[in-house]
Amino acid sequence: MLEQYDLGNLLVLDIETVPQHATHDELPEHFKKLWDLKTQRIRKEETAEEFYESAGIWAEFGKIICISVGVFTGGSIRGMRVKSFAGHDEKELLENFSGMLAAQPPSLILVAHNGKEFDFPYICRRMLVNGLPLPKQLEIAGKKPWEINHLDTMELWKFGDYKSYTSLNLLTSIFNIPTPKDDIDGSMVGSVYWKDNQLERISTYCQKDVVATAQLLRRYRGEPLIEDDNITIVG
Repeated sequence: MLEQYDLGNLLVLDIETVPQHATHDELPEHFKKLWDLKTQRIRKEETAEEFYESAGIWAEFGKIICISVGVFTGGSIRGMRVKSFAGHDEKELLENFSGMLAAQPPSLILVAHNGKEFDFPYICRRMLVNGLPLPKQLEIAGKKPWEINHLDTMELWKFGDYKSYTSLNLLTSIFNIPTPKDDIDGSMVGSVYWKDNQLERISTYCQKDVVATAQLLRRYRGEPLIEDDNITIVG
């Protein structure tokens, strides 16, 4: 499976997002009303104020604080190099990420877990909000589906079945992909950022998801996993 892809032409990525403000109280008044309207059907028993902790899920109310990327390296593509673009200034972060993509060929294939539903569109939306042009690798307008160089490890696992979501954590478990015990999970990122001010901790968590996605891709291809000693964190 996926033998037709050159691993050297793949870029694996993952993003971490948080609400744009530390609390609901800090939202401008008109955005409080818009937040209430956006979420009223899905909040269940929670108030708009309580549910604001989840605002990072939506590009209209959240922001990107980290994009981690990984490329396959080494002889027979048995290594990996991972780097993070992280910061409090979202526009600067996106400019740096976009600059990295600009130095790559337009044919570069982007890979993420649930990337087509979350990571790729979220990045595009936040770039537009920040007044930035879309990198060629993320521009999909006017393209036919087979012309879009995006791979989604969750979509690949569905094999055409669109009824379910399968987490990266579950897939790494069933494929026996070793993963470090994390002290945080995705639901904690907002709190770790706004309350604990630990951006580096979030970056480390994001990098681990990039490595896990790359290892899953290798399992799909029936190839051995990348050894820990062959994974390099840059910067």
